[in-house]
Amino acid sequence: MDFKTNVMRILDKKKISYEAHSYVETGETNGEKIAAILNEPPERVFKTLVTVGKSGNNYVFVIPVVCELDLKKAAKIVGEKSIEMLKSKELLPLTGYIHGGCSPIGMKKFFKTTIHESAKDYDTIFVSAGKVGYQVELSANDLSKIIRFEYADCIVE
Repeated sequence: MDFKTNVMRILDKKKISYEAHSYVETGETNGEKIAAILNEPPERVFKTLVTVGKSGNNYVFVIPVVCELDLKKAAKIVGEKSIEMLKSKELLPLTGYIHGGCSPIGMKKFFKTTIHESAKDYDTIFVSAGKVGYQVELSANDLSKIIRFEYADCIVE
């Protein structure tokens, strides 16, 4: 792939092995459709969600695209009374990413990050490469070399 996103440059600089996937010509932002385009089970393709707690602190949750974040569980995990999804218009100024291209790697600043525990079940997972139309596939172990995160059950059952 000739095109490099900032996420790919960060991975290259840290010498983290990954595979880049592009579906830019589709313009797709729906996670389940992206999994189908990549010919991967949607449980292996993760979306990055940014939330805001009652305290005003922001938190990142990385969950399979077919799942929904359980806000009660999520609040408990990060020690907040309650959390809610960040408004779309606040995403770019806060993270440097737009909706549909938000990656846990390379945000403007680091936020406490939780990855759904199912990521441990796969050799590699897919996360956004930081731009609509691009995903990077890497092991959760390699991801842990770039960002700090904890595993937890944070989805609606």
